[in-house]
Parts: sequence; C-alpha cells; structure tokens
Amino acid sequence: MRVLVTGARGKVGRAAVAELLAAGHEVLGTDLGTPTYERGEPGAARYVRADLTDAGAAFGLVRGMDAVLHCAAIPEPTQDVAHTVFGNNLLAMFNVVEACVRWGTGRLVNLSSETVPGMAFAERPFEPSYFPIDEDHPVRPQDPYALAKHFGEQLCDAAVRRSELRCITIRPTWVQDRSSYARNLGPMIALARAGTPEPTVNGWSYIDAYDLAIALRLSVESELPGHEVMYVCSPDAAGVSDTRAALYAQYGDRVEYREFARPDASGTSAAKAERLLGWRPSRGWRDYLDETGQ
Repeated sequence: MRVLVTGARGKVGRAAVAELLAAGHEVLGTDLGTPTYERGEPGAARYVRADLTDAGAAFGLVRGMDAVLHCAAIPEPTQDVAHTVFGNNLLAMFNVVEACVRWGTGRLVNLSSETVPGMAFAERPFEPSYFPIDEDHPVRPQDPYALAKHFGEQLCDAAVRRSELRCITIRPTWVQDRSSYARNLGPMIALARAGTPEPTVNGWSYIDAYDLAIALRLSVESELPGHEVMYVCSPDAAGVSDTRAALYAQYGDRVEYREFARPDASGTSAAKAERLLGWRPSRGWRDYLDETGQ
C-alpha cells in the first residue's frame, strides 16, 4: 500500500517507517525536520517536510494514499506552552482526518496516548478507577495534551459516521527504544527492586517502540470496520514483580483490582489489540537492562 507516515522522524515514526518498509509498503514520511537535499539512501522512504497545521499541506500529502499513519504531535504537555500543545496537536489531527475523508482514503491509524483518561498530567490529581486499565476506563482529561488526544479520537468517530474511512486508534503506554530504556525505565526498575516503587498512575506500563511499530503496521493492514480504540503495552510492569501487591501498597482499597494476566503484569491491558489485531509483544526491558536497571 501507499502509506503516509506523519511524525516520521520521531521515536515512534522512525520505527513505524522501518516496519512498513520491511513489510513491502511504499512509504512517504513527513515531519518538520529539514530534508537532506541529497540522493536518498537505497530503499529509504521518501520524505517531504510539512507543517500539518496547514490544511493545504495535509491535503497535498494525503492525496493518493491508501492509508495514513498519523504519529505527528508534540508528545507531552510540560515543555511547551499549553495553547501550543493543544492547538498544534488538535489542528494537525483535524486536517489529516478531513483530508482522509475528502480524498476517500481507506484507512487512518491514529496514534493517541495512554494519557487520555487524564491521570498522568492532571492539575487536580485523581486516581484510576481500576487496574488493569483498559479501553472502558472513564476518560476525564484536564491537560491540553490528553484533551487534544481525546478530541482526536472523537474526530475519528465523526469521520467514520460521515464517510467510508476506517479508523484505528492506538493508545501506547510510555514508549521506549534502545536509546531511552536506561534513562527512562532504569530508575523505576532500581526503585522497584529496592522495594520502594515510585508512585504510578498506569501500573508501571511501557511499550517497546519496535513492538509498537508492529501494532501500527498491523493496524494499517487491518480490515476492521468503523473506529476501534486499543491500548498497546508490554505485558510486564517495569521492575515490579507483584503488580497487584505494589498497587495495593499505593492505593489500598480506593481502586478496584481486576484479574491480572501474570504476577508482574502491566497495569494496562493490551488484550483488545491482541484479540483484534493478532498483535503479540516480543520485547521487554530485560532485553536492554539488567535486574538493577543498568
């Protein structure tokens, strides 16, 4: 298929482009980064620089595509001013969805976020309703990032109501690649192994970027109708050996504890993605770090 990947130079976009190319798809990547203006590497995806908050740019890139994988976004709300996060992420999403609808694109895969329920960046903190978190968990975002991602999912709902577009939204947990495991998860694992896990709102969930790329490729190739929202996460918690006990130590009886797939299970469930996409994670933090987080 001809696939447009937005945010192609980000952590997720790079992995997704490589996965789609390896599967034989024709990929066009776009991002805000400067092109090289040199002959491309053999087998590399073609790249066009574009700002997707410009509707004309979005329409120009989406035209002729069989599928769009929309990864482009400011990836969290704490290092940009609020209106920039919200405006950039939501307007780019709107323009991509609108272009897909008007050009008759067959499939849109939307990279959303585990933060949509609202706990991660809440100004007035609140607790999850239950663990493991799944797609039925209440959604109560406060911050501009989670709110824009939530609205983006609603744009997908509206698109499938008014067109033949099929959408899949993937909510990844904290994305890690080989360059980030030690920096991001290393301290979490060290604290958990010392018996003092750091407080969590997602049950120490994370996802390997390369496993996530497989889920995104499967989503691009999927024939699922309508719009489906799915979490994608690694099956284990980062460093915690007994997830339920560790969560109970933090939350006590204030939250509901549902069935966990294994003792060290992630506090987020990817069962829906496994069921509907046939996705199976194959990497985890132990492929990069030892038991002390080093």
